[in-house]
Amino acid sequence: MITLRKTTGQTDMIKLSKASKMPCRSWSLQALTTCPASKDSDGELVDACKGCYATTGNYRFPNVKAPREHNQEDWQRDSWVDDMVSELDNDRYFRWFDSGDMYHIKLAHKMLEVMQRTPWVKHWLPTRMHKFDKFASVINDMQALPNVVVRLSSDSITGGIIAGETTSTIVPTPDHATVDMTVCGAYDRAGKCGTCRACWDKDTQVIAYPAHGRAMIKLVELAA
Repeated sequence: MITLRKTTGQTDMIKLSKASKMPCRSWSLQALTTCPASKDSDGELVDACKGCYATTGNYRFPNVKAPREHNQEDWQRDSWVDDMVSELDNDRYFRWFDSGDMYHIKLAHKMLEVMQRTPWVKHWLPTRMHKFDKFASVINDMQALPNVVVRLSSDSITGGIIAGETTSTIVPTPDHATVDMTVCGAYDRAGKCGTCRACWDKDTQVIAYPAHGRAMIKLVELAA
């Protein structure tokens, strides 16, 4: 379940969301339309994006799409960074993008500034934008911050691992995870993170997310 959070006062343009699974709030964009790295060189969706959860269920509702579409314009405001920093004053954990990605290099640099100016917040950024060379420098600057984990997403749905300090992949079932992976335990807890903070932990190199959702499970079965 996605709960919309619209702030008031100084930061009344900032619109954050709170997924029921997550222990924190997030700032998101519309899936796929802001995910240039979701497509391969032939223009086809990569396997991990074909079954994207953020294109199904509650994510299809107009009231859920609206703040994500708003955010795509809102980040371009001159005061957006200041407003985000103010909004995160009481947050201790934060997730960027429960849907969408940092599709524009200017957005990435603004996000970096937010991260730099909120050292009390542990930021987790899952992204596929590592595929584009122009994002390498800003991703490295983000990852160098002690309060930030940039978790590079693999396109695999069968446990394929990519290079990087902190990464993630999808596995058909927990039993398919290798010894060097940390399996996401949310799906043993009714889909909730609970007290787990592995995704925000720099010492957790590879997170393995078991396939879930009808579309993804079907894709995994076809790939078997």
